[in-house]
Amino acid sequence: MIDTIACLGAVVLFYHARFEWGLVDRPVQRPPDVLAPAVIFTIFWVTLFTFAGLYRSRFAASRFDEIISVFKVVTFGILTLFFLIFIDRLDARSGRLPMMVYWLSMVGLVMMGRMILRTIQKALLLRGLGTHNTLLIGRESLLVEFTEELRKYPQAGFKLVGEVRVDEQECAILHLQEEADWPINDPIAALPEIIAKKNVQDVVLALGSQDHSVLNNVLRICDGLPVALKLVPDFYSVIGGMARTEHMYGLPLIEVYPEPMPAWEESTKRLIDFLFSLIGLLLLLPFMLLIVIFIKVTSPGAAIYRQKRVGQHGREFTMLKFRTMRVDAEATTGPVWASADDQRYTPIGRWLRKLRLDELPQLWNVLLGQMSLVGPRPERPFFVEKLAQEIPLYSRRHRVKPGITGLAQVKWKYDQTVEDVRQKVKYDLFYIENMSLKQDISILFQTFRTAIMGKGQ
Repeated sequence: MIDTIACLGAVVLFYHARFEWGLVDRPVQRPPDVLAPAVIFTIFWVTLFTFAGLYRSRFAASRFDEIISVFKVVTFGILTLFFLIFIDRLDARSGRLPMMVYWLSMVGLVMMGRMILRTIQKALLLRGLGTHNTLLIGRESLLVEFTEELRKYPQAGFKLVGEVRVDEQECAILHLQEEADWPINDPIAALPEIIAKKNVQDVVLALGSQDHSVLNNVLRICDGLPVALKLVPDFYSVIGGMARTEHMYGLPLIEVYPEPMPAWEESTKRLIDFLFSLIGLLLLLPFMLLIVIFIKVTSPGAAIYRQKRVGQHGREFTMLKFRTMRVDAEATTGPVWASADDQRYTPIGRWLRKLRLDELPQLWNVLLGQMSLVGPRPERPFFVEKLAQEIPLYSRRHRVKPGITGLAQVKWKYDQTVEDVRQKVKYDLFYIENMSLKQDISILFQTFRTAIMGKGQ
């Protein structure tokens, strides 16, 4: 909202400076209205800010860093507008001064608006409003030292809800600000439950160089959960390239598992997902209705199959598919994986799977933002709980949105055993650590080729 007001204000200020106050050479023709260009330019700037990552969550961000980010993005935007407006003119010199005035208006108003917002945010944090619930994990001596540092920087916005103290034998003891009303025997293993019930948003680790196993357990258990993991810098060497250092009002912390994609690629990926799913649903609607008719005619039961799956940050959602198996397919066996010659397929179900057409209803999940076109395939909660215990780093798949297709789906066969899942997890982790639009496009092309050749299962 503050950026919208600033962008509208910059256009109005520029308009008056050029046409009313005579600060800039008057053009031949004066626009009749300032509202239309103000709206158009505001849409341009808000879109650019989104793609540049200026709307990513930056809790207790440095105001100086914000100024630098705004300066760079506005400068890039002004240069883009300059070339778009004057590219078909022989002499662009006449546009330099007006664009300079507009640039100054944008930089000044956007920076001022954001600084006012950050100042208000800082004042609220100092009063305990808008803070992040924080859980500390580490050696008692390091925790005491870090707690003292937190008291010096209340504007950092951390609100301690508890500590997990680890002793020399790596035994963990939980100390909560408010006593838990449920039994906790192993605080490390119970971290997902503690995080959920105490609404923890940040987990800060203050461990020594000898605490490798504790660190690995915490990273494994918290991986994919909706919390930010941060390290007190002593332990940086163990993490390697999975972290980046940040300063929050003087507190040096190391963020573990930063965002896997640059902001502009992440925004572009979501835009592609939205447009592709919307257009796909509209164009394929007659074809999908035909599939529904075939399913209803060839087997009893609903044509659309709804199933709970685990998505980003471990959140469950209802995934849609065209039903390819009998209604009572798991009535006697419980949840099981499909096999290549599965006898539970309906007459049309096997062909829907081979051509990957059973996944078409998931375009609705993509449109809602629950899934992406490309990403690790979402699994059922029953299997997630089982596989997370058997396969190291399995939960890391939940760092990103699940996809209709993914690298594992084009490189490996359909899941039939735990060993198949192990192989797919390797591909999923490779995809997450190397996420890019280029890789997504390549996976989509391979998926289309698999569907056309009927090699799906």
